[in-house]
Amino acid sequence: MTNCGRFTIRLDVRHSPRTTASFFALARRGFFNRTVFHRIVPGFVIQGGDPTGTGTGGPGYSTVDRPPANARYTKYTVAMAKTQTEAPGTSGSQFFVVTGSNVRLPPDYALLGTVYVGRRVVDLIGTLGDPSTQLPTRVVEIERTLVRIT
Repeated sequence: MTNCGRFTIRLDVRHSPRTTASFFALARRGFFNRTVFHRIVPGFVIQGGDPTGTGTGGPGYSTVDRPPANARYTKYTVAMAKTQTEAPGTSGSQFFVVTGSNVRLPPDYALLGTVYVGRRVVDLIGTLGDPSTQLPTRVVEIERTLVRIT
């Protein structure tokens, strides 16, 4: 749940078992609560999951689930952010949601899942960034994460 509304992610356990297990455990213990989307690039991605809000923080560990060679990051795909120097599929806690229709990313980012409820909320958040700085134009906070197994 964000201060802009709620959206729900269906986790991709099949392609990323370690990544989804880590994300689930972090969400369950409230790791993402009161964090912000620190990077918002209209027509590209919204990025959050950093406890410092700077784009440099994480949980203090990483997991690796190398994405399939044919991985596509289509609109509403949720994947894990990583640095340029980290191996493909490396993830900590930072994640991004693709908001653009024609995003071309290499298959380097662990697949977390797909937004399947609340896509309008994601679209709204995706408009709240400055394309030149990639910074939010207003604070978008993850107020609370809820997890459940279905």
